[in-house]
Amino acid sequence: MTAGPGQRSDAGAAEPLLAVKGLTIDLPGGARQRGLVEDVTFEVRKGQAVALIGESGCGKSLTSMAILGLLPAAVRVAAGSIHFDGVDLLTCNRKQLRKVRGGPVGMVFQEPMSSLNPTMTVGDQIAEVRRLHLGERRSVALKEASKLLSRVGIPNADRRLGSYPHEMSGGMQQRVMIAAAIACDPKLLIADEPTTALDVTIQAEILELLRDLRRDLDLAVLLVTHDLGVVADFCDDVVVMYAGHIAERTPVDRLFYEPQHPYSSALLAAVPQAGRARTSLTVIPGRVPSAGHFPGGCRFEPRCAHSVEDVCRRPQADTAIADDRRTRCGRVASGDLILKGTVRG
Repeated sequence: MTAGPGQRSDAGAAEPLLAVKGLTIDLPGGARQRGLVEDVTFEVRKGQAVALIGESGCGKSLTSMAILGLLPAAVRVAAGSIHFDGVDLLTCNRKQLRKVRGGPVGMVFQEPMSSLNPTMTVGDQIAEVRRLHLGERRSVALKEASKLLSRVGIPNADRRLGSYPHEMSGGMQQRVMIAAAIACDPKLLIADEPTTALDVTIQAEILELLRDLRRDLDLAVLLVTHDLGVVADFCDDVVVMYAGHIAERTPVDRLFYEPQHPYSSALLAAVPQAGRARTSLTVIPGRVPSAGHFPGGCRFEPRCAHSVEDVCRRPQADTAIADDRRTRCGRVASGDLILKGTVRG
């Protein structure tokens, strides 16, 4: 049975389905920028949901794109490994990666209207995945596409097969994207901001759909998001990213009770709290530094309310503070700084 949010998966002792280790992504050439993403390490186990969170520009989408070899042409992986089901995807050629994309690994991109082909019906777009990976005839693949549309909650699926993306609402388009992503019964689903630009009601429906699919298919999910409410509701573990580094890795419930990095604590403090009417929202001063302009020490130090010059302006090591928790804050790792979460127990 799939673990619920905040619970450890029964497969916790098994080998991870996805293991990203020491991933470093650079922009080479004349505008060389080292460490767009640097030394990123995390795991996703079978049936587990792991969130990548952080502000825009922290490297979440770059990390998820690197898994399937979808980085922009000018960007390259400079170091590290990405093992999926025992195979290092960074050693795969283009033909081998095409077998992985849409097969054992499904991907739901941001903005479905930009990702779906406006010149093809949604039925043909879903069927195309099965035709490419399973070699099915078009008629057979379309029948399966109809079943998939029904599975993701689209009514009148047979009729909807002939619809074009622009004839569907944003929520329906996202369901089509999910149908295509699960068309070949993947082991892992990478969902990059799947609820962005959807209203709250539709967001809840999409999350419920993903939860059902995760349970029914024993599906592992890597969720890229900036929405901490979604994280609390859906995920088991959280990877907090800031300026290309992992700031903290932790089980989801512990993040809200006792964050282990000042950036995590600042993100939590910036979330509006129920029952606190007429209070000013907390903001994190400044902005995420652009690549090539990262501070030499802790990358969050210029914005951090807990900065101590002689400690925080030195490079920070990724340090284990428990079997299932890591931080890149020297003060927290040494016990010199204790942070408070937004949930008290």
